[in-house]
Amino acid sequence: MWSASTRSAVSRLATVAAMVFGCLFDPALSPSVWAQGVGTATLGRQAPTYRLGPGDRLYMAVFKVEGYSADVEVLSDGTINLPRLGSVRVWGLTLDQARQQITRGYEAILRRPLVYLDLREPRPVRITVTGEVQKPGLYTLSSRGGVAQLSSAGPGGQGTSVSTTGWPTLVDAIQRAGGITAMGNLDAITIWRPGSSPGSPPTKLHFGYLGVLRDGGIAQNPMVYDGDSIRVSRAEALTNEELLASSTSSFAPDTIQVQVVGEVMRPGLQQIRSNSPLAMAIHTAGGLTRRAATTTVQLIRLGSDGKPTVRQLQFDPRATLNSANNPAMHQGDVVVVDRHGWAKFNDGLRDTLEPVGPIINAASIFRLFGL
Repeated sequence: MWSASTRSAVSRLATVAAMVFGCLFDPALSPSVWAQGVGTATLGRQAPTYRLGPGDRLYMAVFKVEGYSADVEVLSDGTINLPRLGSVRVWGLTLDQARQQITRGYEAILRRPLVYLDLREPRPVRITVTGEVQKPGLYTLSSRGGVAQLSSAGPGGQGTSVSTTGWPTLVDAIQRAGGITAMGNLDAITIWRPGSSPGSPPTKLHFGYLGVLRDGGIAQNPMVYDGDSIRVSRAEALTNEELLASSTSSFAPDTIQVQVVGEVMRPGLQQIRSNSPLAMAIHTAGGLTRRAATTTVQLIRLGSDGKPTVRQLQFDPRATLNSANNPAMHQGDVVVVDRHGWAKFNDGLRDTLEPVGPIINAASIFRLFGL
């Protein structure tokens, strides 16, 4: 057996290892912003301690004891299978709590066991992203990073690929959902985070980025954790400066798709930059034809309640962005350019005479031959 001095040295070594291990894996040392409490949280530089769950890969070993090491994964029931101990429940425990529980189990078999427990690979982070994002839904993010596609919702949309590495953050989550919509409020982003223990109330965190985008400064980009629910609120009204700041940021897709039909040179689906004005959509479609009426342009937009709204506009390419006659375009908008009055009269006259056209042509032939 070990001498008293050897046991003391080993104990000190285990303590130092635990401190180093905690520094490496405790998210409290991350730049994430977090504060616990009921209701709206007061932001502070604290983060929730990582708790084990199904999907985590662990490595366990007992110091200087052969046959007691194991590379295991936490099962769906929250347990791991260890040599001589069998199933040990670790779901919801921190790494240190799990190590202490395993140590207590081995104390019935071994004398003063020194258990080492390492998190080899954390489980995927499963989150929900809702509100004013292009593709709301449930997402699975990996701590190894990945590639997010900033693209507008709808078929055939082209977007920008954004590569991420390391533990996923709030910005990564929004980018994974395709970015914000034209009416996404970057000053009203909320994270609902589950309580640290069963039955404990969730915590609500608020974040804003418009001020940083406009004026510069330090932006908070907190890490997201398993079970987080992220919501981007809808902006009731945005200034031109806020529209431009949002559309050119990494939160928004590069392009959106709108339909421009009627009296334009190239009617059909058009791809334009986010928050581009109505004039840009019409110019992308090749501009107006000679038959177009600049005073009768219709903008059809599907509201958040599923009901379409129709606005009558007057085409003015010199109008200010987001003004009454040059509004910022949203994904899925439909622009209808009508004919002017003379074109409608000519079309009506042609439609009226078209059925009797063959008769008139036959009469002209008879007169030509004097019949």
